[in-house]
Amino acid sequence: MNTKISAYAHPEVLVDADWLLEHLNDPNVRVVESNEDLLLYDMGHIPGAVHIDWRRDLNDQTVRDYVGPEGFAALCERNGIGPETTVVFYGDKSNWWACYAFWVFQLFGHDKAKVLDGGRDKWEEEGRPLTREVVAHPAVTYPVPAGRNDAAHRAYFQQALEHMQAGKKMVDVRSPKEFSGETTHMPEYPQEGVLRGGHIPGAKSCPWARAANADKTFKTREELEAIYAGELGLNVEDDIVAYCRIGERSSHTWFVLKYLLGYKQVRNYDGSWTEWGNMVRSPIEKSF
Repeated sequence: MNTKISAYAHPEVLVDADWLLEHLNDPNVRVVESNEDLLLYDMGHIPGAVHIDWRRDLNDQTVRDYVGPEGFAALCERNGIGPETTVVFYGDKSNWWACYAFWVFQLFGHDKAKVLDGGRDKWEEEGRPLTREVVAHPAVTYPVPAGRNDAAHRAYFQQALEHMQAGKKMVDVRSPKEFSGETTHMPEYPQEGVLRGGHIPGAKSCPWARAANADKTFKTREELEAIYAGELGLNVEDDIVAYCRIGERSSHTWFVLKYLLGYKQVRNYDGSWTEWGNMVRSPIEKSF
């Protein structure tokens, strides 16, 4: 384990490329690629990696929600993931969707999970091996989880509203213009139907990308503490809710706060601004 990773509060959840290279043929490890760009996996992926599509595989196809326990077990089984399998997630966009998939796995208690520091971008930049071969991993049995533990990791609208009303800590990880209300979507992304711009009253702005280096790796623990504790005033004992647009960018910040810095109560409000900005009479602040 490199010295940067060993300094984090929970170093067991992050690996570097050298560690992964040594474990590519480990039968107890399953590498999972999860991207925004759904074509990337077919263009080349880490040898042995399976593809989990956040839209198709993690989300319920009718209700705006995640798969239930039966769907999660089936997803794992068809990807050769057993309850004791260590799953290593990686992807594009500095691991947005890798952290999102990691987060969903935590809803079902699969804690044998890690994220590849730097994700797909750093792996490619370093000339690490890629392949177009899709491996069919042996079928396994994954017991259906007793339930989905949303309470520990996830906030719904009503909970986010009560959190705001209580004056508790909220982190808006969107771009500055999204936070101010000047725009309702990310730069260079389509407007996705949000009717109002702005932010949740009392939330502090800290774009997710501040936690990442130019090479897509996470910043050091010291650098992260300077941002979240030093600038935002967050305390390790605080009850914190992070949000963005649909929960993908905020899952990155959730991972940073909970695992790299060791904050004890962090939840991801995945309804985020596409829900809050459309909810009738939801309170909104603008700052431009």
